[in-house]
Amino acid sequence: MRVVDIDGVDFFTSKELVADPYPYYDALRARCPVSREPHQGVVMVTGFDEALAIYHDSDRFSSCTAVTGPFPGFPVPLDGDDISELIEAHRDELPYSDQLPTFDPPKHTQHRALLMRLLSPGRLKQNEEAMWRLADRYLEEFLGDARCEFIADFAGPFSMVVIADLLGVPEEDHDLFRRGTGQAKGGFGSTDGEQLADTPLEFLYEAFTAYVEDRRRSPRDDVLTRLAQATYRDGTTPEVIDVVRLAANLFAAGQETTVRMLAAAVQVLAEDAELQQRLRHQRNLIPGFIDEILRFESPIKGDFRLTKVPVTVGGVDLPAGTTLMVLNGAANRDPRKFDHPNELLPERDNAREHLAFGHGAHYCPGAPLARAEGRITLERLLDRTTDIRISEAEHGPPGARRFRYHPTYILRGLRKLHIEFTPV
Repeated sequence: MRVVDIDGVDFFTSKELVADPYPYYDALRARCPVSREPHQGVVMVTGFDEALAIYHDSDRFSSCTAVTGPFPGFPVPLDGDDISELIEAHRDELPYSDQLPTFDPPKHTQHRALLMRLLSPGRLKQNEEAMWRLADRYLEEFLGDARCEFIADFAGPFSMVVIADLLGVPEEDHDLFRRGTGQAKGGFGSTDGEQLADTPLEFLYEAFTAYVEDRRRSPRDDVLTRLAQATYRDGTTPEVIDVVRLAANLFAAGQETTVRMLAAAVQVLAEDAELQQRLRHQRNLIPGFIDEILRFESPIKGDFRLTKVPVTVGGVDLPAGTTLMVLNGAANRDPRKFDHPNELLPERDNAREHLAFGHGAHYCPGAPLARAEGRITLERLLDRTTDIRISEAEHGPPGARRFRYHPTYILRGLRKLHIEFTPV
């Protein structure tokens, strides 16, 4: 295994760790599952049990910095043994403070319940039925070429349209959404220190505001009307902006992570002909394979938390005001939880217990949607090809392949995936 100087490399700026963070995770965990890295002062949580304990403790760990962590820093000094009031007084000054992942109870509880009413089992079932048709639509665009760049040609447009369908975006607006959400400039969690100059949320806020206001004025028999008329559990009607934020967050976050999951799954199958053939003949293995991919290559490297009071995690004492990064990608390879964690095993008994979707109050509400997208994508891709392989376009020096990953410390995913195949 490659040796990593965990004190000499900065996780938040290193290009080397973008390509392969796993030796760094292993080295950190071997030192201690709860370790403070020296460059940004962030406590890195690499152990599964320790991560789970944090995710299930909203009383002592705030999610106010869940998206940004130490950057740009809290707006005021975090002094004292209980900074709960400071957090509430200044949370609106933090980036992404209007997004559900940064909410704490009771506000988080109220807004998440509203979101779950939008993601009803009936709506998810209808959406899944549409996925088969949508998968075929995008496959048809390149199957005849016997090659494609999988992310741009399939994973990106497919995941975008699936969520658009779930939220009831009219089909005639799908191309508008595709353009509007694909124009972000900068980098989310960039290792270059750049922040998004123009986020897709701006476009989504504008679009969903128009939809919700229109449906509240003129209700119709459609999904957008149900979105506009959704109420909190106590029967009160949310402000338009509150509904818009939930829809925009689901749209942006769900698309971002699903694209990476789909690409990782297809990359593995294209490189492992034996495994690919097993899944072709044993389709019952596909759901477990999807969860094993999520464990093995977690699309979100980690989430941040801020300690409200002094806490002890994994035997390590931490003062109030400590920024922690719960590294899902590391916890999912903790040998105390998963046997042979650095091997991808499609029939792993406990693969579904991974933390790729987080856990506790902030467990990803779109998890069933992502799993369905993964299963249907692989089913249709295997149905309509006889073999899938990595394209020569991905080869670097002779005999080697070089995959490029998005340069962020938050997300784990390929930039491009060129594949070739034999259509049925």
